[in-house]
Amino acid sequence: MKKLLTLTIFLLSLILVVPAKAQDNGEFSIARVQYGGGGDWYTTPTALTNLIGFAKERVPIPINPRYDDVQVGSRDIFNYPFLFITGHGNITLNDSEMDNLRRYLENGGFLMVDDDYGMDQYVRPLLKRVFPDEEFFELPANHPIYDIVYEFPEGRPPKVHEHDGKPPQAFGVYRDGRMVILYTYESNPSDGWAYDKHSNPEEIVQAALRFGVNVLVYAMTTP
Repeated sequence: MKKLLTLTIFLLSLILVVPAKAQDNGEFSIARVQYGGGGDWYTTPTALTNLIGFAKERVPIPINPRYDDVQVGSRDIFNYPFLFITGHGNITLNDSEMDNLRRYLENGGFLMVDDDYGMDQYVRPLLKRVFPDEEFFELPANHPIYDIVYEFPEGRPPKVHEHDGKPPQAFGVYRDGRMVILYTYESNPSDGWAYDKHSNPEEIVQAALRFGVNVLVYAMTTP
Protein backbone atom coordinates (compact mmCIF):
# COMPACT_ATOMS: atom_id res chain seq x y z
CA MET A 1 0.00 0.00 0.00
CA LYS A 2 2.84 2.39 0.85
CA LYS A 3 4.43 1.66 -2.52
CA LEU A 4 1.18 2.38 -4.37
CA LEU A 5 0.69 5.63 -2.45
CA THR A 6 4.22 6.76 -3.32
CA LEU A 7 3.63 5.83 -6.95
CA THR A 8 0.33 7.74 -6.97
CA ILE A 9 2.03 10.93 -5.77
CA PHE A 10 4.81 10.47 -8.33
CA LEU A 11 2.44 9.87 -11.22
CA LEU A 12 0.21 12.81 -10.36
CA SER A 13 3.22 15.11 -10.29
CA LEU A 14 4.55 13.67 -13.53
CA ILE A 15 1.26 14.22 -15.36
CA LEU A 16 1.67 17.94 -14.73
CA VAL A 17 5.05 18.10 -16.45
CA VAL A 18 4.65 15.87 -19.52
CA PRO A 19 1.74 17.40 -21.45
CA ALA A 20 3.47 16.63 -24.76
CA LYS A 21 2.57 12.98 -24.32
CA ALA A 22 -1.09 13.67 -23.61
CA GLN A 23 -4.03 14.43 -25.89
CA ASP A 24 -5.93 17.74 -25.80
CA ASN A 25 -8.30 16.48 -23.09
CA GLY A 26 -5.38 15.52 -20.84
CA GLU A 27 -5.75 11.79 -21.47
CA PHE A 28 -3.19 9.49 -23.01
CA SER A 29 -4.37 7.43 -25.95
CA ILE A 30 -2.79 4.19 -27.06
CA ALA A 31 -3.02 2.41 -30.40
CA ARG A 32 -2.89 -1.06 -31.90
CA VAL A 33 -0.70 -1.27 -34.98
CA GLN A 34 -1.88 -2.49 -38.37
CA TYR A 35 0.90 -4.13 -40.36
CA GLY A 36 1.34 -5.99 -43.64
CA GLY A 37 2.47 -9.52 -44.37
CA GLY A 38 -0.77 -11.38 -43.77
CA GLY A 39 -0.52 -11.73 -40.00
CA ASP A 40 -3.66 -11.19 -37.92
CA TRP A 41 -2.85 -7.82 -36.31
CA TYR A 42 -6.52 -7.58 -35.34
CA THR A 43 -6.58 -10.61 -33.03
CA THR A 44 -8.04 -10.31 -29.47
CA PRO A 45 -9.75 -6.94 -30.04
CA THR A 46 -10.88 -6.62 -26.40
CA ALA A 47 -7.42 -7.09 -24.91
CA LEU A 48 -6.40 -3.43 -24.81
CA THR A 49 -9.87 -2.29 -23.75
CA ASN A 50 -9.78 -4.62 -20.76
CA LEU A 51 -6.23 -3.65 -19.84
CA ILE A 52 -7.04 0.05 -19.99
CA GLY A 53 -10.11 -0.44 -17.79
CA PHE A 54 -8.06 -2.41 -15.26
CA ALA A 55 -5.31 0.21 -15.25
CA LYS A 56 -7.69 3.15 -14.83
CA GLU A 57 -9.08 1.55 -11.69
CA ARG A 58 -5.65 1.12 -10.13
CA VAL A 59 -3.22 3.85 -11.16
CA PRO A 60 -3.76 7.61 -11.54
CA ILE A 61 -2.66 7.92 -15.15
CA PRO A 62 -5.46 9.37 -17.28
CA ILE A 63 -5.81 6.95 -20.19
CA ASN A 64 -8.47 7.21 -22.87
CA PRO A 65 -10.75 4.18 -22.38
CA ARG A 66 -10.80 3.58 -26.12
CA TYR A 67 -7.78 2.62 -28.14
CA ASP A 68 -7.32 3.28 -31.86
CA ASP A 69 -6.01 1.23 -34.76
CA VAL A 70 -3.21 2.89 -36.70
CA GLN A 71 -1.11 1.90 -39.69
CA VAL A 72 2.59 1.60 -38.95
CA GLY A 73 3.51 3.76 -41.95
CA SER A 74 1.13 6.58 -41.01
CA ARG A 75 2.13 9.85 -39.40
CA ASP A 76 -0.74 9.20 -37.02
CA ILE A 77 1.45 6.96 -34.88
CA PHE A 78 3.09 10.12 -33.53
CA ASN A 79 -0.20 10.94 -31.76
CA TYR A 80 0.20 7.97 -29.40
CA PRO A 81 2.87 7.53 -26.72
CA PHE A 82 2.23 3.77 -26.64
CA LEU A 83 1.87 1.39 -29.58
CA PHE A 84 0.95 -2.28 -29.34
CA ILE A 85 1.54 -5.07 -31.86
CA THR A 86 0.40 -8.68 -31.66
CA GLY A 87 -0.53 -11.54 -33.95
CA HIS A 88 0.16 -15.14 -34.88
CA GLY A 89 1.90 -15.01 -38.25
CA ASN A 90 3.93 -13.05 -40.71
CA ILE A 91 4.67 -9.36 -40.30
CA THR A 92 6.49 -7.19 -42.81
CA LEU A 93 7.62 -3.57 -42.83
CA ASN A 94 8.87 -1.81 -45.93
CA ASP A 95 11.65 0.77 -45.74
CA SER A 96 9.24 3.69 -45.43
CA GLU A 97 7.33 2.02 -42.58
CA MET A 98 10.58 1.12 -40.83
CA ASP A 99 11.81 4.72 -41.10
CA ASN A 100 8.49 6.00 -39.73
CA LEU A 101 8.64 3.63 -36.76
CA ARG A 102 12.26 4.52 -36.09
CA ARG A 103 11.49 8.25 -36.02
CA TYR A 104 8.52 7.60 -33.74
CA LEU A 105 10.68 5.73 -31.23
CA GLU A 106 13.47 8.31 -31.38
CA ASN A 107 10.94 11.03 -30.59
CA GLY A 108 9.65 9.55 -27.35
CA GLY A 109 7.36 6.72 -28.48
CA PHE A 110 7.17 3.25 -26.97
CA LEU A 111 6.36 -0.02 -28.74
CA MET A 112 5.21 -3.25 -27.08
CA VAL A 113 5.15 -6.40 -29.21
CA ASP A 114 3.45 -9.53 -27.87
CA ASP A 115 3.93 -12.79 -29.74
CA ASP A 116 0.53 -14.47 -29.73
CA TYR A 117 2.34 -17.53 -31.13
CA GLY A 118 3.82 -17.94 -34.56
CA MET A 119 5.19 -14.46 -35.19
CA ASP A 120 8.59 -14.78 -33.47
CA GLN A 121 10.48 -15.90 -36.59
CA TYR A 122 9.15 -12.86 -38.45
CA VAL A 123 9.13 -10.12 -35.85
CA ARG A 124 12.49 -10.70 -34.19
CA PRO A 125 14.54 -9.81 -37.30
CA LEU A 126 12.37 -6.72 -37.80
CA LEU A 127 12.94 -5.52 -34.25
CA LYS A 128 16.67 -5.92 -34.72
CA ARG A 129 16.43 -3.86 -37.92
CA VAL A 130 14.84 -0.87 -36.22
CA PHE A 131 18.09 0.10 -34.50
CA PRO A 132 20.75 -2.27 -35.83
CA ASP A 133 23.45 -0.56 -33.78
CA GLU A 134 21.58 -1.15 -30.49
CA GLU A 135 21.56 -4.40 -28.51
CA PHE A 136 18.46 -6.61 -28.54
CA PHE A 137 18.58 -8.41 -25.20
CA GLU A 138 16.55 -10.19 -22.55
CA LEU A 139 15.63 -7.88 -19.69
CA PRO A 140 17.38 -8.71 -16.40
CA ALA A 141 15.34 -9.98 -13.47
CA ASN A 142 15.84 -6.71 -11.59
CA HIS A 143 14.46 -4.52 -14.38
CA PRO A 144 11.92 -1.99 -13.02
CA ILE A 145 9.23 -3.30 -15.36
CA TYR A 146 8.96 -6.24 -12.94
CA ASP A 147 8.21 -4.19 -9.86
CA ILE A 148 7.26 -0.61 -10.81
CA VAL A 149 3.70 -1.20 -9.53
CA TYR A 150 3.18 -4.93 -9.09
CA GLU A 151 6.01 -7.24 -8.13
CA PHE A 152 7.03 -10.21 -10.27
CA PRO A 153 9.67 -11.72 -7.98
CA GLU A 154 10.85 -14.25 -10.56
CA GLY A 155 11.91 -11.38 -12.81
CA ARG A 156 10.03 -12.49 -15.90
CA PRO A 157 6.63 -11.87 -17.51
CA PRO A 158 3.72 -14.15 -16.61
CA LYS A 159 3.24 -17.42 -18.45
CA VAL A 160 -0.25 -17.17 -19.93
CA HIS A 161 -0.06 -19.78 -22.70
CA GLU A 162 2.23 -22.78 -22.86
CA HIS A 163 2.92 -22.42 -26.59
CA ASP A 164 6.13 -24.45 -27.04
CA GLY A 165 6.65 -25.02 -23.33
CA LYS A 166 9.56 -22.59 -23.11
CA PRO A 167 9.99 -20.12 -20.24
CA PRO A 168 8.42 -16.69 -20.73
CA GLN A 169 10.85 -13.96 -21.72
CA ALA A 170 10.85 -10.21 -22.22
CA PHE A 171 13.34 -8.53 -24.53
CA GLY A 172 14.16 -4.87 -24.84
CA VAL A 173 15.80 -2.39 -27.15
CA TYR A 174 17.19 0.85 -25.76
CA ARG A 175 17.89 4.10 -27.58
CA ASP A 176 19.78 6.96 -25.94
CA GLY A 177 19.39 5.32 -22.53
CA ARG A 178 15.63 4.78 -22.81
CA MET A 179 13.86 1.49 -23.50
CA VAL A 180 11.84 2.02 -26.67
CA ILE A 181 10.79 -1.55 -27.54
CA LEU A 182 9.49 -4.35 -25.31
CA TYR A 183 8.99 -7.79 -26.83
CA THR A 184 7.25 -10.56 -24.87
CA TYR A 185 7.87 -14.13 -26.04
CA GLU A 186 6.38 -17.42 -24.79
CA SER A 187 4.33 -15.29 -22.40
CA ASN A 188 1.41 -13.76 -24.33
CA PRO A 189 0.03 -11.42 -21.63
CA SER A 190 -2.47 -9.94 -24.10
CA ASP A 191 -4.23 -13.31 -24.18
CA GLY A 192 -4.79 -12.88 -20.46
CA TRP A 193 -6.08 -9.35 -21.00
CA ALA A 194 -8.72 -10.76 -23.37
CA TYR A 195 -10.40 -12.62 -20.53
CA ASP A 196 -13.83 -12.34 -22.17
CA LYS A 197 -12.54 -14.31 -25.16
CA HIS A 198 -10.15 -16.80 -23.60
CA SER A 199 -10.89 -18.95 -20.54
CA ASN A 200 -7.67 -18.58 -18.57
CA PRO A 201 -7.56 -19.25 -14.82
CA GLU A 202 -8.30 -16.14 -12.78
CA GLU A 203 -4.82 -16.02 -11.26
CA ILE A 204 -3.33 -16.02 -14.76
CA VAL A 205 -5.67 -13.23 -15.87
CA GLN A 206 -4.73 -11.13 -12.86
CA ALA A 207 -1.02 -11.68 -13.41
CA ALA A 208 -1.34 -10.71 -17.08
CA LEU A 209 -3.31 -7.55 -16.27
CA ARG A 210 -0.88 -6.54 -13.54
CA PHE A 211 2.06 -7.01 -15.86
CA GLY A 212 0.24 -4.87 -18.42
CA VAL A 213 -0.18 -2.12 -15.83
CA ASN A 214 3.55 -2.28 -15.12
CA VAL A 215 4.28 -1.90 -18.83
CA LEU A 216 1.94 1.05 -19.23
CA VAL A 217 3.26 2.85 -16.16
CA TYR A 218 6.86 2.20 -17.16
CA ALA A 219 6.28 3.43 -20.70
CA MET A 220 4.37 6.54 -19.62
CA THR A 221 6.64 7.61 -16.79
CA THR A 222 10.20 6.65 -17.72
CA PRO A 223 12.01 9.56 -19.38
